[in-house]
Amino acid sequence: MKHMLCSVAFTLALALPAAADDYMIMAPAAPGGGWDSTARAMQEVMQAEGIAASVQVQNVPGAGGTVGLAQFASSASGDASQLIVGGYVMVGAILTNESPVSLADVTPIARLTGEAVGIAVSSSSPIQNINELVEMMKADPGAVSWAGGSAGGVDHITVGLLAKAAGVDPTKINYVAFSGGGEALAAILGNQVTVGISGVGEFLPQVEAGTMRMLAVSTADKWPGTDAPTLMESGYDVNVQNWRMVAAAPGLSDEQKAAVAADIDALVNSAGWQATLEAKGWANTYLAGADFDAQLATEIEATTAVLKDIGLVK
Repeated sequence: MKHMLCSVAFTLALALPAAADDYMIMAPAAPGGGWDSTARAMQEVMQAEGIAASVQVQNVPGAGGTVGLAQFASSASGDASQLIVGGYVMVGAILTNESPVSLADVTPIARLTGEAVGIAVSSSSPIQNINELVEMMKADPGAVSWAGGSAGGVDHITVGLLAKAAGVDPTKINYVAFSGGGEALAAILGNQVTVGISGVGEFLPQVEAGTMRMLAVSTADKWPGTDAPTLMESGYDVNVQNWRMVAAAPGLSDEQKAAVAADIDALVNSAGWQATLEAKGWANTYLAGADFDAQLATEIEATTAVLKDIGLVK
């Protein structure tokens, strides 16, 4: 009888799925910004959905994510439990910082989300709309201070493109780079800067609370959750959408890469992730495999051209 019970238990053990692997996700920025939010959303959903038994998040801020990227590339090689989030901002920062480490030094897995860039002021600001802001820029570009993410990132690029579209020299823009969204938000709310620029989702809670006013969004179409006009409908030919990705460590075997990709696919297709996207106002721009590799190469080429055009890269 004991032998039979042991056999049944052994059979059941074989039928049950193996425990999910643990993961460490690096957010190469300070707490409070888009990469940190993305990493922590992944942490929450992967654990809740049983994709991973335990997920930790590590913040390594600096230089538009390139400090964290360099640390990740050198320390995580061959370790399939290590992930890093990144995106459009990192592509620009690699170029503007002339980083010796690039996305070619890690293993890109998938693009996860897209988000409009929002332009906002504190509710106490005298600036009521985007045209008033642009008129101030035309009068004296340096007198308008912009709080945004890292130099050369999507926020900085969007400001440069807006300046160019408005006939203002983009090299004269007074851009104040912050390593974390929380610091930038404090500067905007405290009127230490004229205006803020960041992912729409980072501003919406403040807009809904009445402490900030959204002047415009960067995408061609209206963005869910806000009735702010687009830059294009305001007369400025600017259409930018931020995107975020996840990459794995360098030096993985094909089997390791496939296992990580399967876990990310399970994450993106989970009910928990869909609920997260809706709650945070992120668009589902999931793209993986060879299609993502090709799109990433296109984005790097296009970003290089834009940064040269607005004087951030020679």
